[in-house]
Parts: sequence; structure tokens; C-alpha cells
Amino acid sequence: MFIWSHLPSMAPRLFIIGASGFVGSRWALAAAKHFEVFCGARKMSSESGWVTIDITDPASVRAAFEQARPEYVTHLAALSDIDRCQRERDLAEQINYHGALNVARECARVGARMVFTSTDAVFDGTKRIYYEHDPPTPLNWYGETKLRAERAIGELLPTAAIVRLSLVLGRGALAGGNSYLEKVAGNLQANNQILTPTFEFRNPIDVGTLCEFFLELTLRRDATGIFQIGASDKMSRCDLARRIAEQLGYDPALIVPQDEPVAGRAPRGRDDFLVTDRLRQFCRTPVPNCQQVIERAIHAVA
Repeated sequence: MFIWSHLPSMAPRLFIIGASGFVGSRWALAAAKHFEVFCGARKMSSESGWVTIDITDPASVRAAFEQARPEYVTHLAALSDIDRCQRERDLAEQINYHGALNVARECARVGARMVFTSTDAVFDGTKRIYYEHDPPTPLNWYGETKLRAERAIGELLPTAAIVRLSLVLGRGALAGGNSYLEKVAGNLQANNQILTPTFEFRNPIDVGTLCEFFLELTLRRDATGIFQIGASDKMSRCDLARRIAEQLGYDPALIVPQDEPVAGRAPRGRDDFLVTDRLRQFCRTPVPNCQQVIERAIHAVA
């Protein structure tokens, strides 16, 4: 059961859309110390504070906003399975683009502060280092839908903060979230080998530190436009998985190097390092390095 203590009604109201996911569930717990939190998800929950919302249906979004009456909104809901997005393009467009736009319209209508999460997949990974102002060049349909959402939200709601993420590590507060760390840990525990790319480099962030950045960006209404969040350095996915195995006490030899892309999968950027200079200008939370990210992700308690 997912329970948190609501602050008194005079606390600002935060609506987290996508709160049943890995990041959303952790952000809901962290945010409850500062906001009266309302959790939005497609499936009905009988617990207090949950609001049913289908972001692809404008009427559902309007009804959810009427119920939550938010001053702040974090929009996390997305179809983030890159290969599925490539196969089911209409669905990905409905969720990642039209859904985000439906939420942005309601934020504009009620005057709510919006934080929208995007992705490093707006880049193709050939430049190896990316700033917020670099021209986007998505390789896959997931990146394309998120880029279109970025641009539409920027035009409709210039007061919004758009947060690009590469890879978030940690454990969710609810079962069923899309946590990379938990998937790796489950396979290691089962003594399964994990084929992992040596040629894809990312600068991950742990979910606890991400929530600290969410808090700062949410409360700073002058923090508008695009922000990139990630570690101060980068690692290959293979090295990252090996480091996780070592930290968890498993044999790192279970992480099997993959030196070429798997046929039939959607293309991915090879080196999507997100520069965090602009984030540091607005936030006091220190940007961790990869080793700190891994340790915090594994040892933090939700």
C-alpha cells in the first residue's frame, strides 16, 4: 500500500501525473513534505489523494484538474518503451505528444506551474556532448514525439520547465514501475546473464537526487525553458551495469558486453551526455558523479 501524510490544506497543491510509475511514486513521497500531493494515474485507486486521468482524453484531463485544483503540476506520464514507440507510432504520438499538450493546456487554463519530463533521445548521440540549445536530432520515434511535445509546450506555456533526462536509477515506491536498477538486480539475483551495450554512453541520475532537483525547479517560477539533469560524468551502459553488479555483491561477469546494436530494435544514440551547466545556475543541489549516483540509487531507502 502506498501511503503518505498530507500536509494541511494551506500547503500548495501539487498534481503528479504518472505517479504510479517508478519516478512518480518516489517524487510523490518526497514532495509530500512540501505540498499537498495529488497522484494522477489511468487506473482507479481507492486510496486518498489519487485522481484518475487519461491524458489522451481532454475531458478526462479537465475533470482531473477540477478535482486536484493544482498550483503545481509534474507531468511524468509517457510511453517510454523506445521499441514499442517505434512499432506503435500512433499510440506513442497520442500519449507523448497529444497527452502532454492536453496537460499543458489545462496548466495554462488554471495558471499552474508545469514541470515536464523529456529525454536525451531528442539527440542522436553523434556530437557526444549536448547543451540545451543544441539542435535536436532524434533517431527514433520516441525522441521525435518528446521533441514535438517540448516545442509545443514551450510555445503554449513558456513559463514551464522542461527537464531532459538520460537514465534514472533507483527503486520505486510501488510495484510495477519501470526501474532499470530493479530489472538488473532481478536478473543478477536469478543468475541470468545480461547483454549490455559497450557503445552507449549515458550520464545517469539517481531518483533521490532527481527529486531534489524537481523540488527546486518546481518552486522557482523563474526557472523556465529546458534543463538537463544527469551526472557530472558519463559511463557506458556496460560499465554501469557491471558497477551495479559489484555494488550489489554479484559477479560482474554476468554482464556480457554487447559490441553492436541488436537487429530489429529502434536506433539509440551512442553518446548522449547531457551538460548540466544551466541546472547548476538555478539549483543548489550538487550534481553528483556516476559513482555517487550508483551508490545513492542502490542504498537509498524509498
